[in-house]
Amino acid sequence: MLRGSRLRKIRSRTWQKERLYRLQEDGLSVWFQRRIPRAPSQHIFFVQHIEAVREGHQSEGLRRFGGAFPPARCLTIAFRGRRKNLDLAAATAEEAQRWVRGLAKLRARLDAMSQRERLDHWIHAYLHRADSDQDSKMSFKEIKSLLRMVNVDMNDMYAYRLFKECDHSNNERLEGAEIEEFLRRLLKRPELEEIFHRYSGEDRVLSAPELLEFLEDQGEDGATLAHAQQLIHTYELNETAKQHELMTLDGFMMYLLSPEGAALDPAHTSVFQDMDQPLSHYFISSSHNTYLTDSQIGGPSSTEAYVRAFAQGCRCVELDCWEGPGGEPIIYHGHTLTSKILFRDVVQAVRDHAFTLSPYPVILSLENHCGLEQQAVMARHLRTILGDTLVTQALDAQNPEELPSPEQLKGRVLVKGKKLPAARSEDGRILSDQEEEEEEEEEEPEATEQRRRAKQISPELSALAVYCCATRLRTLRPTPVPPQPCQVSSLNERKAKKLIREAGNSFVRHNARQLTRVYPLGLRMNSANYSPQEMWNSGCQLVALNFQTPGYEMDLNAGRFLVNGQCGYILKPACLRQPDTTFDPECPGPPRTTLTIQVLTAQQLPKLNTEKPNSIVDPLVRVEIHGVPADCARKETNYVLNNGFNPRWGQTLQFQLRAPELVLVRFVVEDYDTTSPNDFVGQFTLPLNSLKQGYRHIHLLSKDGASLSPATLFVHIRIQRF
Repeated sequence: MLRGSRLRKIRSRTWQKERLYRLQEDGLSVWFQRRIPRAPSQHIFFVQHIEAVREGHQSEGLRRFGGAFPPARCLTIAFRGRRKNLDLAAATAEEAQRWVRGLAKLRARLDAMSQRERLDHWIHAYLHRADSDQDSKMSFKEIKSLLRMVNVDMNDMYAYRLFKECDHSNNERLEGAEIEEFLRRLLKRPELEEIFHRYSGEDRVLSAPELLEFLEDQGEDGATLAHAQQLIHTYELNETAKQHELMTLDGFMMYLLSPEGAALDPAHTSVFQDMDQPLSHYFISSSHNTYLTDSQIGGPSSTEAYVRAFAQGCRCVELDCWEGPGGEPIIYHGHTLTSKILFRDVVQAVRDHAFTLSPYPVILSLENHCGLEQQAVMARHLRTILGDTLVTQALDAQNPEELPSPEQLKGRVLVKGKKLPAARSEDGRILSDQEEEEEEEEEEPEATEQRRRAKQISPELSALAVYCCATRLRTLRPTPVPPQPCQVSSLNERKAKKLIREAGNSFVRHNARQLTRVYPLGLRMNSANYSPQEMWNSGCQLVALNFQTPGYEMDLNAGRFLVNGQCGYILKPACLRQPDTTFDPECPGPPRTTLTIQVLTAQQLPKLNTEKPNSIVDPLVRVEIHGVPADCARKETNYVLNNGFNPRWGQTLQFQLRAPELVLVRFVVEDYDTTSPNDFVGQFTLPLNSLKQGYRHIHLLSKDGASLSPATLFVHIRIQRF
């Protein structure tokens, strides 16, 4: 891989070009050739941005266009975020295997790396680039270039003083141990040293009892001496100190930069919630127009969009089904220029990828515009392709209407669709307008015939709607015959907001028993999203977003489903589950919690303009609270001029919270600009209930959710409940 391979990049039947791909010395990035040379940053991709490496014809692209190449010679590299898949064919099966195995090894190594190792890697990659004549010695000019690369604008006098203090050989060049010393001084964390010395006292090392005192002040639950000793054995780098059960400053830094020292509670990263409650008691990660990879007007439809949604923890996907040629139903955004894919292919993608990340049930939300014949074909494909994973009858024959739990439905697929009444004619019945679920989009007049046919439901398809029967939500008032829990209503965002405003508590009670799906207005042509928080506040479970559109709305979705093992199911707070709850998101009561965040420092923020050596960020930090309307707030620090490497703020932001159990906290770093809107640098969002107290590092993510390692924020968090 370091020598490089000529691999054929496959984009279509006719576009199949040979390109050179070569692993970089750092083992963290791959350089590739382009027909027209671009800026250096456009010629590499990073191992940490890879979502998956698949062997053989395991992508839509290779299944359609890779027929000329045997599967053993093919591989697909799928990326996080919106970057397109890379479909490649190697000259031999052995060469393909080298890349598949090699990338798997590199990804595993990256996952196992500590923050300190990532930092070393990161700095050495920049050293290599800054050493312009590659003589392994650094002149002052090269050091200045290194400082700019790592996003720090140090004044020449201070930089030269630091340079001379490390130039022990006095030859205006740093080499070997001198470079190491320069980097160690550059990477000094005075704020960590200060905390360390506060607990270590005169001898400048932490004993296990001193570390325990620090853990107790941090508010670590159940901190014991044994736990302190175990931390020393895990994170201390100096063997002698470890043998004497002592922790040095380096070990302390290693601990605070590890997942155990992060803001996110490590106990919440695996499934920790009760998964035995009815489906209506959970928020369920849901996607709208899942088949789209871009906008809903002219964007391409692709089965890959389903694979990506599942890789992001999505559990409810949408299938927009239309009459297709040759008796085969197709999926696309009706009456638009989006491309079309076969219904059958999507069901196969569900079978192959739905349970790679999460074992909990997947809901297929069918928006059906097909006539009776093709509906029967849809039902046949669902049964034959999904086999036993498809739920075709109630699990509990005694209570067929009661919703089962995620645990009972592990590994199963549910269909959400319209259901024929018990007494119906065998040839499929026309549903009256009153019974029809709201159609998601307004259609043009020429669609009337198609709409009339879609109102007919084939018995075969109707039979598959077992626990998710699409029903129109007519009233929230109590009725003589209460609605069945298996009835699901779909509302657009405007209708849902109206219900929240006008019938807050009734809507919350409705959502304690039944599933509600909310979707974006059809007017959002560019596939923009709405804030999901408003819908979660009232207990809506299936809050469907355009997963292909990055932005704060998807950050909130990722933050909401970050915990509980990223399984796509989050148990709703008790106030949204009790049938007789009095909770109303519009009137949540008095403040019950104070959240105090001291924003201390940031480390190694990414450069926004890598091609311009002199452009350095002026970072500021904003903390946003997303919860019930009375809790929503945003506060920010001042900006720090020209320093993305180790900016310091030391500013305190405080928030009063009325419904803390619903709160998401979003940390955002921006590059301040006097004349135009600030540029986004990185963010991290998590539920307040998963936020740990004390001194914590926040590991920042990019716009599309990829790690920006080693970029971190260092904060102190205090949560007072009263």
